[in-house]
Amino acid sequence: MTQATGKKPDPPKKPEFERSLARLEEVVRRLENANLSLDEAMKLFEEGVELSRECQKQLEQAEGRVEILLKKADGQIASVAFEPEPEEES
Repeated sequence: MTQATGKKPDPPKKPEFERSLARLEEVVRRLENANLSLDEAMKLFEEGVELSRECQKQLEQAEGRVEILLKKADGQIASVAFEPEPEEES
């Protein structure tokens, strides 16, 4: 006989930021296509807005985690400017 461990199943994993962003870029490309019907364009627009909100939320959560990690022992946050590396054009 096997017994249930009583452990709750893991909640469904949220889409990763990169996956959401890639889908958002695809939605934008499709919206730029002039051959869409109004109904299809509206559905894509709604999906794009939702993806944009999800990406923004994930970025804000990541920023919050970084701030927590940067807190000094006295409780003050050490602000360090983030400068991304320039992308190389191909």
